[in-house]
Amino acid sequence: MYRFFVSEAVLQEAVVPLAGEVHHHLAVVLRLSVGDEILLLDGLGTLCHCRITALQKKAGQATVLERWQEPDTAFPIHLLQALPKGDKMDLILQKGTELGISRFSPLFSQRSVPKLEPKRVEQRCQRWQRIVSEAARQSRRPLLPQITAPRPLANALNDCSDELRLMLWEEGSRPLTEALPAKAPGSLALLVGPEGGFSAEEAQSAAEAGFQPVHLGPRILRSETAGFAVTAILQYRYGDLGPGAS
Repeated sequence: MYRFFVSEAVLQEAVVPLAGEVHHHLAVVLRLSVGDEILLLDGLGTLCHCRITALQKKAGQATVLERWQEPDTAFPIHLLQALPKGDKMDLILQKGTELGISRFSPLFSQRSVPKLEPKRVEQRCQRWQRIVSEAARQSRRPLLPQITAPRPLANALNDCSDELRLMLWEEGSRPLTEALPAKAPGSLALLVGPEGGFSAEEAQSAAEAGFQPVHLGPRILRSETAGFAVTAILQYRYGDLGPGAS
């Protein structure tokens, strides 16, 4: 059954209006019609089995047949990612969402290339939200990952309160597996640098904020690849990609 994310407020009603991108996808892309059934989600765990009862040229509506709550089975991972060059952040958001990351915090670091003006930050955040929403819909996640606006590394370090904090850092670090406890932590933050890596001063600041420097072995991964590799390992060990996953 096709599924789409809508706002929390809209999904509280018995009859849900269909507008914007959702309506376009239903009417133009999928060419659905009155009587077809769909799943609507609010991104916070509420799912509604609905039947389309109207589908005009620019709007439509659907009636809720059944409503329930569904948890996210992925292990909660908070990715703090220094902004890479070009549109690589788009790939990080898309694949990170598919792999189960629950929160993304884009960062400005000393070696980050993107220097975004306020207007461009807003546009970029809107684009990122669409990418995450589509990736969550495609991968059938009931919860939408959170995305914060890009901010300086120091601010993100000060605000981080995740139980286990790891930083990918090739100098003075230990293997990732040695830093992982046998029992899954309540939450985990993963800090990944830009193409040029973090400076020594930034790495020291992260360590003082409780981030343990770890590495993945002899190979140095690209900035946009590193988070995927660690996320897959964590989801296998603690989340829904492991042997115990149903």
